[in-house]
Parts: sequence; C-alpha cells; structure tokens
Amino acid sequence: QVQLVESGGGEVQAGGSLRLSCAASGRTFSGVSTGWFRQAPGKAREFVGVITWSSGSTVYADSVKGRFTVSRDNAKNMVYLQMNSLKPEDTAVYYCAVSLGTKYDYWGQGTQVTVSS
Repeated sequence: QVQLVESGGGEVQAGGSLRLSCAASGRTFSGVSTGWFRQAPGKAREFVGVITWSSGSTVYADSVKGRFTVSRDNAKNMVYLQMNSLKPEDTAVYYCAVSLGTKYDYWGQGTQVTVSS
C-alpha cells in the first residue's frame, strides 16, 4: 500500500511563496509520474503540474505556468511544488498523487494553502 503525505501548506500574503512537499511510504517515486492537484471550496479538483520520474520532464496548468515549479529529490524520495507569486485564487487544498500508468492511483490527504490579499 502506498501512502502519500503532503506538507508545507499555510497562509501567505499575495505575492509570497510556499513550498509543498510530498513524501511517499510503501514505495519510491522511481518509475512513476507524480502530479499536484488542487481543489478550492465549491470547485472541482484541478490539475496543477506533474513530473515524470524517468526524464524529470514537467507539465503545468496554464494558470500556474511561470509561477509554480515541480521538482524531485531522488535521494530523499520527495517531490516538491514550489509556488511563487501566489495569488488569492491559488487558495485551495493541494494534493499530490502518483500515477502507475494511465490514471492517478494514490492520493495524499491534502494540505491547505491560503493566500490573502
């Protein structure tokens, strides 16, 4: 069983930065893609970004492109979401998820990010 735990959320003023972390137990991030998603109150969950383990390539939602960066630390078995120039509309619960193939199979419990204006 794979367990994912996000951390690093909190409250920050608009224009500020936060770094979220995703730790895995039960397996490593080797060979899988790890995505970040978010869900704001009353809204559907949306894709934020993803990193592939094999090449380290990343893809981002247009709404965060240029502001957010997904990265990994192989040695620590961690995946990160660096969020800069935060906006109030970035307020949401952020989740990391692991894909073993064509869908996201495992999800973390989420961490709250609140951006005040």
